Amino acid sequence: MPWEIVLTADRGSFTDYGGSTSLGYIADMPARLVPRLFMDKFFTPPISTDRDGRAIYAPYALRKVEAILASSGYTDVAVVPPERLRKAVGPKTKVVGISVHDPYGLSPVGTFLTTILGGGETWTARFFRELGETIEQLKRKYNVKVITGGPGVEQLLRAGKPSWIDVLFIDDVEITLPKWLPKIMAGEEVPPVIRPSVGEYPAAEDIPAILNPARLGEVQITRGCPRGCQFCSVTPVTFRSIPIETIVKEVEVNLRAGWTQVDLITDDLLLYGTSAYGPDRLKVNHNAIVRLYQAIRSVEVGRRRVKHIFFSHVSAAPVVESPKTVKAVAELGGLGPDKGVTPVIGLETGSVRILNKYMRNKAYPFPPERWHDVVLESAIILNENYIYPAYTMTIGYPDETEDDLRQSEEVVEKIIDHDLVAWIFPLPVIPMYTSALRGLRHPTLEALPEGFWDLLYISWRHNLKITRRLAPVLLQNSKNKIVSKIVHYMIDRVFNSIEWYFRQLKETMGRSSLQFSTLNLDSALGVLRSILWLTRISFGLKS
Repeated sequence: MPWEIVLTADRGSFTDYGGSTSLGYIADMPARLVPRLFMDKFFTPPISTDRDGRAIYAPYALRKVEAILASSGYTDVAVVPPERLRKAVGPKTKVVGISVHDPYGLSPVGTFLTTILGGGETWTARFFRELGETIEQLKRKYNVKVITGGPGVEQLLRAGKPSWIDVLFIDDVEITLPKWLPKIMAGEEVPPVIRPSVGEYPAAEDIPAILNPARLGEVQITRGCPRGCQFCSVTPVTFRSIPIETIVKEVEVNLRAGWTQVDLITDDLLLYGTSAYGPDRLKVNHNAIVRLYQAIRSVEVGRRRVKHIFFSHVSAAPVVESPKTVKAVAELGGLGPDKGVTPVIGLETGSVRILNKYMRNKAYPFPPERWHDVVLESAIILNENYIYPAYTMTIGYPDETEDDLRQSEEVVEKIIDHDLVAWIFPLPVIPMYTSALRGLRHPTLEALPEGFWDLLYISWRHNLKITRRLAPVLLQNSKNKIVSKIVHYMIDRVFNSIEWYFRQLKETMGRSSLQFSTLNLDSALGVLRSILWLTRISFGLKS
C-alpha cells in the first residue's frame, strides 16, 4: 500500500540488534569479515511489520519525525523497514525521508575497526549503499523527492552526498521540516542543505511526543550537550531537557507495545534538568532526575509496568559531583547484580593540556588538573551501582605530543591497576563537518601517533578480561539464544587468543593489519580460503 510520505533507514539502523544494542557495533566492522547470514539473522535482524508493511516498532528518530509530521497535519505517512520500501512507495508518493547514522562507515568506531582490520567497506556503509540502489530505482520510476537527516548527515557533507538525495536536513527539524516540506512536495526549488537558524530550534515543550512505539523502549530525555567540546558536532545552543509529561507519554506508547524496559536517549543522563547557562550551569539537578525516574516507574498500562530503566550516555564529572544521584538512578532503574547498564562515557584524554585546549568543560565543576582523579572516582561510584562504563578516548589531535599520550596511558593504567570494571576504547579523532575543530584529516595508519598503538594494546588487553567478566550483562536483553551461545563461545574460546593480534598491531604500529585486507568471510569460497590463509598466518606468528 503506497503512502504520500514514506520514512525509512538502512538496515544498519532499522533493527533492534536482536535485543542487545552492544551487538550493533558489529555492523561497524568490514563487511567482508562478517557473513551476511549472521547479519540478517543475528546481529541486524529485520523488524516485524503489520499487514500494510509498516514497522511494528522503529528507530526513535523516525518515530520523532513521524510525530512532527502528524502535528503539522500530515496523515498519509508510513514508517517502513528498507525491505518493504518497494511496496510502500508508489505513484502517490511525494517524499521518501531517510534517517542516516553511519552511511559511509566514517564514524569513530567504524574508522577504528576498518583501520585495525585491514580496511574495506563496513556493513553500515554497505547497507546504506544497498538502500540507495533501491531508492534510485524508485526515484526514476515515481519521481519522488528524497530528504535525509540524522547524525550521519555530517558524513554526507564531508564526503559528498549521493545524487539520489535531494535535500539534507541538519540538526532539529521540528520547525524546518514543516516549513520547507510543502515546497519540496510541490517540486519547487529549495536549498540542498537546510539548517535551523538561531530562532528555529524548538523549545523543549514544543517537541511532540512519539505516537507509535520505538525499538527497545527508546525515549529521549535531553537533546544536545552543553559542554561544547571542540571535536564534537553537538553544540551548547541545542541543549534542552524534555518535559516529564512528554517523556511519560512516550513511555506509555512503548509500554503499550510490550516494552517493559525504557532506554533513555541522552548525551548525559546526569545533566537532565540542568541549564546550559547561568549560575547553575552544568550542575546536577538531583531532584529533577529523581522526579523523572519516579514518573517513569509510575507509568502503568493495563497491568504492565516498567521493570528496568537503562541509559546510553553519562559523563564522569557529574558522577563525582553527586554520588547520591547515581545511587538513586540505580535503585529506581532496577539495576542490580543480574541487571547492569553499560553507558558510553567520554574519557577522551589523560592529558591536562589537551583537555584544557579542546574540552575544558569535560571536567566541570572540577578543574582539568583533577581529571585523573575524577575518572577513577567516577568509575568506583558507578561500579558500586552496577554501572559499567564504556570509556571512549579521542587520540590524534594535530598538536598532540608523546607526553600527552603518556598521560593518557597513565590514566588507563590507573583504571587497570584499580581493577575497575570498565572498557576503554582509544579511537582516532575524526574530522566532523559540523564541529568547531577544523584542519583535521581522516586518520590513516601513517598519521596515527606511535603512542596510539601502545595505548590500544594495554586497553584491549584489559577489555578482553572485562568482556569475559561481563558477558551476562552484555547479553541480558538478547532475544536470540543462538546469538547468546555464539557470543559466549567467542568470549570463552576465541578471546583467549586475540591478545596476540593487538600485540602485533603495537609492534608494527598497525601495519600488521594489512595482512587481513584480503580476508573474506562473506562467501563460502572466501571462508575456505581464509581458513587456509589464517592457518598459515597463525603458524607463522607462533614460530
